[in-house]
Amino acid sequence: MKFSTYFSTLPFTILFALGILPSSVSAQKAFTRQEINDSIQELPYFSNHLDNYFMSGVPTNRTINHNSANAKYQISFKQILSKESLPYDTYLMLTYTQKAFWNVFENSLPFRDLNFHPTISLGKFVFKKNDELAGIATLSFEHESNGRDSIFSRSWNRLSLGYTTNIFKNTTASFKAWLPFAYKEGNPDLLDYVGIAEIKVSHELIHDKLSFAVMARKGLNFKNGALRSRVYFNPFTRNIANQYIMLEWYLGQAESLLDYQRSQSMIRIGYVIKSNEFNWFRGKK
Repeated sequence: MKFSTYFSTLPFTILFALGILPSSVSAQKAFTRQEINDSIQELPYFSNHLDNYFMSGVPTNRTINHNSANAKYQISFKQILSKESLPYDTYLMLTYTQKAFWNVFENSLPFRDLNFHPTISLGKFVFKKNDELAGIATLSFEHESNGRDSIFSRSWNRLSLGYTTNIFKNTTASFKAWLPFAYKEGNPDLLDYVGIAEIKVSHELIHDKLSFAVMARKGLNFKNGALRSRVYFNPFTRNIANQYIMLEWYLGQAESLLDYQRSQSMIRIGYVIKSNEFNWFRGKK
């Protein structure tokens, strides 16, 4: 399926994600400024950041064989540097994410690409006039590279500004834009594929059981971009460790740095420890 064809199905996907279809989650109250300030002191300094997962899958736009099928995994964590708020009620943190593309079906099981993504970020809770949580803003310096040299080297740096908020009942959206720099050596046309912004929307269909997420990104070259859909299902009776089975469909370019120009459609399934970074927006019963 071409990117344009997938894009034409997006309206139904967004309707589903935004909760126009039925949901079993009951109404919840937003956290207040005082409750968040108290909760921050109880948070661990070291915790997960993005989803941590291991998945395997096959392409839908080319022949399936031991060269085209692969595995993908991600390790992501953050370290809060201080629980005491800085000027303007901000908090400083370090994050690190590593994503690997592993050709597990080839002889010798080679890694196709490894992407390293450290950041340093300032985060700020934004509140409404009644002191209830409205959103979370972040200002980050990010570096991303694949740690290789010569013609296989890929890297870029960016200053990014993000904002996450509830847009509908049980629906959270994250908006992120970046100002890139020091990227033209090795991948001068990178922005044609990754653009300068992305949006993520997630919707919880059944509390702690079933949820859906979509990410959309458009390259500066309008025909390029990416759409990533994820379905999270918890098959366990108890879910203390936030564990899910995840089904993912990635369509477009720039899934990995090495092959950022390649258009692909990959369906994968695997195990994920789902990020709880924005559970503040799930509210309290």
